[in-house]
Amino acid sequence: MTRILPLGPGSELPAWVENLEKVCFHQAWGPMSEHELLWVSGEQGFARWSAYPSLGEAELLRIAVDSTSRREGIGRALLRASVRGLRELGIQEAHLEVRVSNAGARTLYEGEGWQFQGLRRSYYRDGEDAALYLLKL
Repeated sequence: MTRILPLGPGSELPAWVENLEKVCFHQAWGPMSEHELLWVSGEQGFARWSAYPSLGEAELLRIAVDSTSRREGIGRALLRASVRGLRELGIQEAHLEVRVSNAGARTLYEGEGWQFQGLRRSYYRDGEDAALYLLKL
């Protein structure tokens, strides 16, 4: 179901990824950096990570599922597949931040073993706090 999309440093994202980013996050980040990895599920969702195998760390930058495909387990499948892939690269711990108001995402992360680490106050432009999570791989 989920596969790694082979994009190299500076690659342009497929149009559907950029469109989904705009819908979900109100902006698209554009090309991937040399440290980024992307897992996709068809054209229904993606998980975008920044990974540093030499440090043993990764950060979940964005995970998104098309609104017509939500509640079907795609986000969970993307999260699990990407964590497996990161583990294979030698990543030992993963980090993420998420809006405190995003109860669905927080439930997903906590259900997958992510541990709440605290808050980053007024992290988002609108002043909302970010909840910080850690997953030991």
